[in-house]
Parts: sequence; structure tokens; C-alpha cells
Amino acid sequence: MNNRILFSALFLMIAVLLLSHRIDAQSKGSDRWQPIFNGQNLEGWIPKFHHHNVGDNYRNTFRVVDGVIQVNYSDYGEFDERYGHLFYEKPFSSFHLKFEYRFTDEWCKDAPEYTYRNSGVMFHSQSPNTILKEQDWPISVEYQMLAEAEEGVSRPTGNMCSPGTEVFYKGEMDPRHCINSTSDTYKWNEWVQAELIVHSDSLIVHKVNDMKVLEYTNPQIGGGVANGFDPKIKVDGKMLKEGYIGLQAEGQGVEFRNIKIKELVD
Repeated sequence: MNNRILFSALFLMIAVLLLSHRIDAQSKGSDRWQPIFNGQNLEGWIPKFHHHNVGDNYRNTFRVVDGVIQVNYSDYGEFDERYGHLFYEKPFSSFHLKFEYRFTDEWCKDAPEYTYRNSGVMFHSQSPNTILKEQDWPISVEYQMLAEAEEGVSRPTGNMCSPGTEVFYKGEMDPRHCINSTSDTYKWNEWVQAELIVHSDSLIVHKVNDMKVLEYTNPQIGGGVANGFDPKIKVDGKMLKEGYIGLQAEGQGVEFRNIKIKELVD
């Protein structure tokens, strides 16, 4: 009888220690916000443009001006489908990302019409080193940013788009390339606070100005839109458990600031 009591007490002690360790790890993780943009230069970031090799920041599109990362087209002649992305140097799995953005009044008129006051942040992306020279978009999931294009016409931001990927929305695989959020519509020159909460290949939450505006699950490779990729990379049905974060440049000027991340313990 005494042995049973001793065993039960020991088992309970171990269980309490394990639970305390897990809670402590989650608590510590919650305090560890890490800036991934230093406000001075593009150290730690890797550009990749359609028609160009990885590492070529074509015509200084991505640049740091007055403490913000700009997507700037002042050195361009024509856009010529030079869809670009600026990737942070390491991948993440479960994380909470915060950043602020606003658009500029610069737009390449030979860019597709849908790019007007439109940009985004890619996540769970393939490595920039695996993106081929003539690949347009990375296989990834996108936190899409939009601003008002026509006075009084609703245009929510914090949407989801899926180049070469698919997600489940409201419990079912959703065939749409983009899913709109429930956010308000914002003026093009207004700073907007964006948040992206990602739990590996399970739940993903989009927030705009502290409000939850969209959630979905089960991000995975599949679908269309992305072109020119290495077929070995696009394994349809493969769950996206981690990947790279990338700032988008597709013909519309935009600014990013206060970019920071907190890795989560799931």
C-alpha cells in the first residue's frame, strides 16, 4: 500500500513538473519579440525578382528610407512583370508577426490593374534559393494588403491569397485564390497595423488594427497562380509547416516599418 502511495505521489510530481515546464516555456516565448528589420539597412533580407537571379535587388526596388523599408519604382523605365519579394533570411514555423504598412502614390501603369494599392506579406514560403529565375510568385501563403481604390467602395485588407497553395476555410477546402477579410477599408496613405498569427500547419489568424478579421486552417501546397516553378518543389497536398516571410513588390509603392516577430510554442 505504501508503495502505491509513493508511486502515485511520484507520478503526480512528475506531471506537475512537466506542466510547469510547458507553461514556463510558453510564458518565456510570449516575451521574446524580435525585430527582424533594424531600421537602417536590409541586412538579413534576400531579394528575388521575376526575370532575375536571387540576390539581385533590381534597380534598388527595396530600399531603406527614413527608417522604413520602401518598395520604390523611381529608377524604373517599365515594370515588365518584375514581381519581387524581399525574404527574411531564416524560416519560421509557429509565430506571431507584427508590422505596419502604408501605400505611396507611386504605381507602375504597365503593371496589372489589380496591383493598384495592393501588396502583401508572404509566409510559409519556399526558400528564395529554390525560386527559379523565371518564376513569378513564390509558392507561399499571402497576407494581402489593400487600400481604398475608389471613394466609398469597400475594399478590405488583411485578406488571404494562395499562390501555389490551398487552405481550409470554415472547415472546407476553399477553391478561391483570395479570401476577403472582414476588415474596414483604409485610405492609401494611412498607416495600418497588421498581425499574422501562425500555428505551423494548423490555425492561422489575420488581424488588422488589433481586430481579428480572418482565420483559416491547413495550409498546403496545391492550386495554381504561381508559374515557372521547379516541379520538384510543388508537391501538391504537402502540408506547410514552416517557411520564409517575404515582403511583396508587384508594381505598387508601399512602406513597411516596425517589423517584429515572436516565435510560439505550440
